Amino acid sequence: MEERYSAKDIQVLKDLTAVRKRPSMYIGDTGTRGLHHLVNEAIDNSVDEALIGFCTAIEVIIRRDNSVTVTDNGRGIPVDLHEEYNLSAVEVVMTKLHAGGKFDNKVYKVAGGLHGVGISVVNALSEWLEVEVRRNRQCYYQRYERGKPVCGLKELDYSMENKEGTGTKVTFKPDNKIFGSYEFDTNILATRLRELAFLNRGLSLYLKDERSGEEKEFKYEGGIVSFLEYINRDKRVLHRPIIFEDEKDDVKVEIGVQYNDSYAENIFSFVNNVKTIEGGKHLSGFKAALTKVLNEYGRASNVLKKVGLDGDDVREGLAAVISVKLRDPQFEGQTKTKLGNSEVKGIVESIVREHLWEFLDENPNDAKEIIRKAVEAARAREAARHAREIVRKKDFFADSLPGKLADCSEKDVAKKEIFIVEGDSAGGSAKQARDKNFQAILPIRGKILNVEKARLDKILKSNEIRTLVTALGVGIGEEFDLQKARYNRIIIMSDADVDGAHIRTLLLTFFFRYMQELVSTNHVYIALPPLYMVKKGKEMRYAFSDDEYAKVLEDLNVKEGDAGVKIQRYKGLGEMNPEQLWETTMNPLTRGIKRVTLADAAEADWIFTVLMGEEVEPRRKFIQEHAKEVLNLDV
Repeated sequence: MEERYSAKDIQVLKDLTAVRKRPSMYIGDTGTRGLHHLVNEAIDNSVDEALIGFCTAIEVIIRRDNSVTVTDNGRGIPVDLHEEYNLSAVEVVMTKLHAGGKFDNKVYKVAGGLHGVGISVVNALSEWLEVEVRRNRQCYYQRYERGKPVCGLKELDYSMENKEGTGTKVTFKPDNKIFGSYEFDTNILATRLRELAFLNRGLSLYLKDERSGEEKEFKYEGGIVSFLEYINRDKRVLHRPIIFEDEKDDVKVEIGVQYNDSYAENIFSFVNNVKTIEGGKHLSGFKAALTKVLNEYGRASNVLKKVGLDGDDVREGLAAVISVKLRDPQFEGQTKTKLGNSEVKGIVESIVREHLWEFLDENPNDAKEIIRKAVEAARAREAARHAREIVRKKDFFADSLPGKLADCSEKDVAKKEIFIVEGDSAGGSAKQARDKNFQAILPIRGKILNVEKARLDKILKSNEIRTLVTALGVGIGEEFDLQKARYNRIIIMSDADVDGAHIRTLLLTFFFRYMQELVSTNHVYIALPPLYMVKKGKEMRYAFSDDEYAKVLEDLNVKEGDAGVKIQRYKGLGEMNPEQLWETTMNPLTRGIKRVTLADAAEADWIFTVLMGEEVEPRRKFIQEHAKEVLNLDV
């Protein structure tokens, strides 16, 4: 088979000229997401080799200089001459856009890197890239700088014991002229490798970060069953995993479903191993079939009578993994976040309908448990609908919350920000400190409801949460609409103590569970107020951590207790006067704020379950395991 994969299989459609001018067209953006997309492109090529049985191990190493090496034991990129370009096939693949062996389905039946722009775009956006190919009992090498070869394809010395081995090794350093100072995040890459290991039974994926010495290996013989176990760890599941695989019209479908007793929905969808963040036709087909089957089975078995279940009802407490593989997926853009093939919806819907009905029919007790949970969700949804009507009232603030929200005058949402502040004291100080043109202040009273332990109907009975929903304008649950957001930045500003951390966690739990799109689209931030103020004569300095405090004392050549030195340890925002609060925490020119990101939804779901859920034992275990990592404990 290896001999049939050669230069003649590499087709060329276009060259590389536009990539460096408009990198966002090819990798989404030039921030941290785009940076990690480069690694994903290289990994996808290796996984494509695994999909057709030629690769069993992939290794990813983050180097100290922020370069990355991706190595596989696949067949190796062809090295023979490409007749049209009179170049080696390796150089064609690395330097020509839309070059690859995946366009006609002869070599690769299914593949994640289907646009043929992947590795050439990585090359174009790298300061340098080196490729080594083990093939034909030889080792070949070539180096490129900003997409251009600086040498021809060379043969390297090849140790005798490895002569039978084949594979590809790509090392590249992203160009800081494109990506600035962004650095690779081990957790983001680990999340991707873990998902790939779940989706490809038995494939070994190894990650090493040379900067920290951290090493991780992912290999799961259980496949999607292992994925469900990972998603549902520390949750009480309602039944054993429902797993089914089928193929129709050359579309392979593998789906895993398992309900737990939480109120959250966790669905992960993939096409040819690529995570489809925005879903698409395969996800639509799954959701439609799930709703239809549970309604029809419920009525046929007399479990459902008057109540009708909608999509939100049947997905409460659902953990699901949907993996489809097809020859010619149509994605929205090169970043591949949404599947557009209309025929896939019907195929997935048909397969789910057939296999899910079969499971329910053969497991009536599990079926009753699943439908019982959905019925409870339906009743809660009806109660939540009434609660939302209160939230929608135009005169809500005038009648119920006089003076609570101090809004701003700016009309352009992109320029507006809102600070969520706990307590009247801090709220009053923040109102005086703010810039009224673009900064709004919303004080909340005490700790909001822990939404991890409540359904939406109960949540919407909370005055503080209703206040928050109304102020933000995006709605909640099925009515959530990001386009209706009243502010671009939502900044949680709480005290730098245990209570402040608890309030911050409660708010983050709420945003993650009921307004997750605000987090995933980078609208949620955490303010960083100072911990200390040190004043010596006319000089006043602020410190935002204990380490920074020690450095300030050293810089000013003072120590605690010195005459003429004033040191203040801020326990709360209310202890700062408005001028200090503005200067340290609210002024965009001088403040520090931390953006809340969502790199790993499954991991975040687990942490919120453990820390905020009903079960005490997982929380105790988590605290015991991580107690030593606490650097500052303020009690």
